[in-house]
Formats: sequence, C-alpha cells, structure tokens
Amino acid sequence: MTRPPPRPGRAPALLALAALASACAHSDMSAVDPAGPQAGRIAGMTWYLTIVGTVVFIITIGFLLYALWRGNRRVESYAGEGAERHIRRWVIGATAVTTAILLVTLVYDFATGRALARFAEPDALTIRVTGHQWWWQAQYIDPDPSKRFETANEIHVPVGRRVRIEVRAADVIHSFWVPNLHGKVDLIPGYTNTTYFRADRAGIYHGRCAEFCGYQHARMDFLVIADPPARFAGWYRDQLRSSVPPADSVRQVGEQVFMGTRCAMCHAIRGTEAGSRVGPDLTHLASRGTIASATLPNTRGHLAGWVLDPQSQKPGVYMPPNQLKPDELHALLSYLQSLK
Repeated sequence: MTRPPPRPGRAPALLALAALASACAHSDMSAVDPAGPQAGRIAGMTWYLTIVGTVVFIITIGFLLYALWRGNRRVESYAGEGAERHIRRWVIGATAVTTAILLVTLVYDFATGRALARFAEPDALTIRVTGHQWWWQAQYIDPDPSKRFETANEIHVPVGRRVRIEVRAADVIHSFWVPNLHGKVDLIPGYTNTTYFRADRAGIYHGRCAEFCGYQHARMDFLVIADPPARFAGWYRDQLRSSVPPADSVRQVGEQVFMGTRCAMCHAIRGTEAGSRVGPDLTHLASRGTIASATLPNTRGHLAGWVLDPQSQKPGVYMPPNQLKPDELHALLSYLQSLK
C-alpha cells in the first residue's frame, strides 16, 4: 500500500495548530506531578536542578550588577597587593562552592539512576509496545498463549503493580513517554528496549512520541489507563474474548462491508477472517475511548469521518480514503460500534 501524499498549502500550519491544541488539551502531562515511584524520583531531580539553577542564576546576576555598580566608582583603596588577596579569596570561594554543587548533583544523579534501574521485577505485567507511523501497537504478553491479546493506542495497567514495557519500532525511531509515570525510552528499529513503571493511583495518563518521526509526529499520542485491580482483571478477561458475530441484519451487512472492502486488508478482528497486521487490531474497537492514535474521541461522527477520509484528520497517514455509499457507511459504523 502506498502512502497518500500530504496535502499542500496550509497543511503544515494547520498541523502546528493541531499540535498546540493537543498540548493544551493534555496540559495534565507533567513530569512534576508523579503518579508512580519512578516519576517521583525524576520529579525530585527536576525540582533539585530547577531550585539550584535558579539560586545560582540569581547570585550570579547579583554579583554581575554589583560589579557594574562598583566599576563606575573610584576605589583607590583597593589598589595593590591587598586587592589581589581580596579577589583571590572570592575566586577560591566561588570555585569551592561550584565544585560542591557539581559533586552533590553528580551523587544525586547517580542515586536517581540506580533507583530507577533497581525497579525491575520478574513477575511484572509485560506489555510489548511497537511504534508505527503514526500509532501504537500494544501486545499483552503471558506465558500462557491463550492469555495473550493485542490492542492499540490505549494501554490499561493495574494500580499498584509493576509493569514491564518492551518497546520496539516498526519503521523509524520513536520515543515512548508518559511524564506522570516515567521518563522517555527510545524505540529503535531492530532493537528492543525495556523500561518499568508502576501507577500508584487510578487515572488516565497521556503519553506521546517524544522523538520526531515524520509528518504526523505531533499527533502520535496514546493513553495509559490505570485501573483498580478488580476493574483491570475484568477488562483483561473481556479483551481475551473474540468478537461476537452480529445478530441483527444491519450489523451483518456492516460485517460484509468490512470483509468485502480494503478494511480487512489492513485490520484484524478476532473471530473473523480478517487477520491483517498493517493497522490496529479492531477486535474491541468500541471499548476504546479514542481513535486516530488517541487524538480523536471515539464517537460515531468522528469514526465516520475517519473511515471516509482519514487524510482530512491526519494528513499523511497511511490509511487511504474509502468510497462508501451512505447505507454501507451506516451499516459499517453500526458493526464497528458493536465491537466491545
């Protein structure tokens, strides 16, 4: 499948505005609002560097202003050897203070790095995340193959349990970043990186790609949804199920539309003959709150616009437009919205 060319004209400007709007909408993405121990360590380091840097900056500017003020006065009393000793003491003192700050920072940095590295746990929940242009594939790994499944763009984790994230790239370099839970980890083609985190409070945490990866990098988002253990267990059981064959005639027609068009050439729906892995798995599409890599709400209207003309939503995306008649579109949407 060839990628449709990006639309010319005002598209870059519109994308910049969309990126700005996305950043404003996800203003809760904050490295200093930790929801887990690793993010807490990183937040502590961030506050330390910010406070120390601010204090050093203020002191430096203060001495600079003082030097400018003294430079405009006649200070004959400071001439000679006494002035040299006075300046030498100040230089030695400033050097000692600077060295002490750097040593403390070095020790703090090493301690933070070691604390983050010691967080590994053998029985952690393992999720394999693959970055694509421009969406996220999430595979839940279990020693029992019957307990494995795949989803996209929305990653559910249980509160209080450590999670092992294995990250890979399907095409170019990406970067997995959930500021409230951990720092960045790069996805490099041909290589698997690993990171661990734990969410200590329930909530929805926004993540995004933090490495420029192409035309739609600004709208390559995802969600980490931290559920209480009981709710996560129920969600996990639901995800293991295959899709249920549609019971009413409208959804049956929708399934036929899906299987008879290019949809089945790119997407998989467990329980049907659609098994492609080019695009996201749609087995439980209706259970997700978003579409288009967590940049659009999963409503019937947005889903219709995405199916008909994804280029109008995310110019440069690989998914091609679909020419459907109104009754075909209505049936297809009904079918997709039944995939819970």
